[in-house]
Amino acid sequence: MQRQLVIYGSGRHTVPFLKYMAEATGKKRPNLCFIPTASGEDTNYINSFHDICAQIDVEPFVMSVWINSYDQKESFDAIIQNMDAIVVGGGNTLNMMAIWQAQGIDVALKKAYDNGVVMGGGSAGSLCWFNGGTTDSRPKELSIVEGMSFINKSHCPHYNSETTRRPLYHNNILSGKLSDGYACDDKSAIHFINEEVHTSISLDADNRSYYVYNKNGQIVEDKIYRRIIE
Repeated sequence: MQRQLVIYGSGRHTVPFLKYMAEATGKKRPNLCFIPTASGEDTNYINSFHDICAQIDVEPFVMSVWINSYDQKESFDAIIQNMDAIVVGGGNTLNMMAIWQAQGIDVALKKAYDNGVVMGGGSAGSLCWFNGGTTDSRPKELSIVEGMSFINKSHCPHYNSETTRRPLYHNNILSGKLSDGYACDDKSAIHFINEEVHTSISLDADNRSYYVYNKNGQIVEDKIYRRIIE
């Protein structure tokens, strides 16, 4: 059973990335679940997911965490295990992780990942799968947040669009606060299979993904070979 993860720098939904995730399932019309916890289940965000799904061959589903036991009889675990692919949205990573841990969603996601459900997302939806990274989830400044460590490396989204992200990521790796890891420009994605880089895809020539590490006290950014998709 292959474990697959498709992560990208921006939390915005795009046809190419969601289509790529759907095709990675190997199913003709896969069940694609959007988990918008990090945005507080923003209505416009959910609507944009449905707009994208109308353009690709998927069966869309949105998993809400704001529920009550009178109306919802299916567990979060049962919902997640029934999906072929799961995309996690952007927003407040710290709040999202706290809710998931309280509800056991993190455990359900790991079980589904190990069973071959394709996972992914952007921004908070990419950061959560790694061991840690920087987040704007707290007041005043970017700070470190821990992820679920499906991949035991750090991660930095928004690598080319938010000016403070890149230097802070470098400093945290050099200081040992974060491990070596993977960075994605907003319009670039990495597809991992069994925790190893399978390929990188980008929406244009200006966006890339990188492996970032400390070599003898200096930051090295290895560009990951990518292909451009539309």
